[in-house]
Amino acid sequence: MRRIAVIGAGQMGAGIAQVSAQAGMDVLLRDIDLARAEKGKAGIEKRLARAVENGKLEQADAQAALARITPVVALDDVAGCDLVIEAATEREDIKRAIFADVGAVLAPDAILATNTSSIPITRLAQAAPDAARFIGVHFFNPVPVMALVEVIRGLATSPETVQAVEAYAQALGKEVVHAFDAPGFIVNRILLPMLNEAIFALGEGVASVRDIDSAIKLGLNHPMGPLTLADFVGLDTCLEICKVLQDTTGDPKFRPAPLLVKYVEAGWLGRKTGRGFYDYAGDEPVPTR
Repeated sequence: MRRIAVIGAGQMGAGIAQVSAQAGMDVLLRDIDLARAEKGKAGIEKRLARAVENGKLEQADAQAALARITPVVALDDVAGCDLVIEAATEREDIKRAIFADVGAVLAPDAILATNTSSIPITRLAQAAPDAARFIGVHFFNPVPVMALVEVIRGLATSPETVQAVEAYAQALGKEVVHAFDAPGFIVNRILLPMLNEAIFALGEGVASVRDIDSAIKLGLNHPMGPLTLADFVGLDTCLEICKVLQDTTGDPKFRPAPLLVKYVEAGWLGRKTGRGFYDYAGDEPVPTR
């Protein structure tokens, strides 16, 4: 892959754009307007600058990577890309609309990939121009730090598409795992029930935010507690994944915790809004319950 496009310039999309540019690829970073795309690139510039300050990256390499990223808004700009990765919010209707739009300009041999964290690939492929060239490529946040990429093939995804996307991920220095096309794939199928159960426990008064997080960190040797992690992922994203798991499997064990629903309705989405299970207004996060 020499030229790729990332649709969605938020935290995930910008991260994918950054690691692709650092691997020597030309990247188009697209969002619904140019201001958002440029904001995504500005965030990348800040992260690269911190890496230089910390001695993890040479200044020349940071400048070269940044120069390879071009913010765009017109769909026609992605026509010449080898790979287009959708990294929009975890809502199926939004993703399907993007696939329909991109399909009108996608090159006949280009691959269309989705960074969905839970929605079945075969179902999403219905909105793609060619299901054989459609695949799931699930990165983890923060993309420049996390070493894993889940590659998920749909029922009609060709072996050539799988091989090309695996080679792309490996070129970024990522470890690739292959998952069957089941809701949540590997990581979120296991992770989200744990986060959701922690929120159930909080809502039922089993323990406080800090004690739940401390118990899991120290008792299971996790790097962070489940409520901290839920805030980091985004409570709206957690809710959408739980809904996909429940709706797709029909299993009530995946039903979202009422407190999770309540926090999302309040707009308390975690770190990105400054408040979730912790308040992030000060220098150190403070539990809100």
